[in-house]
Amino acid sequence: MRVRTTAEVRLVANDLRRDIIRMLEASSSGHPGGSLSAADIMAELWFGGGMDFDPSNPGDRTHDRFLLSKGHAAPALYAAFYELGWLGEEDVMSLRQLGSRCQGHPDNKVCPGVEACAGSLGQGLSIASGLALGLKADDSPRRVYVLCGDGEMQEGSNWEALMFAAHHGLDNLTMLLDFNDLQIDGHVTDVCSLGDIEAKLGAFGWSVQTIDGHDVGAVHLALERAKDAAGRPHAIVCKTVKGKGVSFMEGQAGWHGKAPSHVEAAAALSELEAERARLDQEVCDD
Repeated sequence: MRVRTTAEVRLVANDLRRDIIRMLEASSSGHPGGSLSAADIMAELWFGGGMDFDPSNPGDRTHDRFLLSKGHAAPALYAAFYELGWLGEEDVMSLRQLGSRCQGHPDNKVCPGVEACAGSLGQGLSIASGLALGLKADDSPRRVYVLCGDGEMQEGSNWEALMFAAHHGLDNLTMLLDFNDLQIDGHVTDVCSLGDIEAKLGAFGWSVQTIDGHDVGAVHLALERAKDAAGRPHAIVCKTVKGKGVSFMEGQAGWHGKAPSHVEAAAALSELEAERARLDQEVCDD
């Protein structure tokens, strides 16, 4: 697959956001806030050269691996798979319906490209660590990427995985932390603060970067730097905005798990279409 330019990746992120809104409106259920905040990260990973994978084969297990630990952000993953052609229109528009390949949380038994089931928070990093250790044992050059949420880091199992990964020197493992500082009950800092997350990750033996998670160029550079973190797993703390791209959803905890109505979806899509027109011009000027 052709690696897209930074301007083109921004367009992809806009596509992902529009599809997230469309499928959530159709399902009348789901999680827009954390899906929208992760769109730029997902766009860079899957389309900007962040990962090495076979775009023609969603069942491929010989290249890099990706796990969505914050499984409620499944619409962002499905939107990426739709863009890749791994899912069709009928799939994404049947989000959360009985028998759909696009369940409310990713299911690797029904959806092509899903590495592991996600639902209960705090499990993805442990699975990713096990995958990374297995790849090390096989002398594989392949890497493992896992996207976690900041509220999810309140789960104790993540800290066991952090210790495990550092102990085994899993430098083929990269965690991207979608740090939008909002969870279903409010601000993460109010519900159960993570404190100085960068210092904590460093104290657990991880190499750490902090970036603007909506700057796809910064995400690209951070992913490249992560490959140089020899002997240690790497964390990229991505500072993001919940509901990014839709003005009335941005920074609002109430949009954690509430689908937009028809009127709200139309307003959101109108904003995203206007943003796309601006981004199209950037591509022309690139």
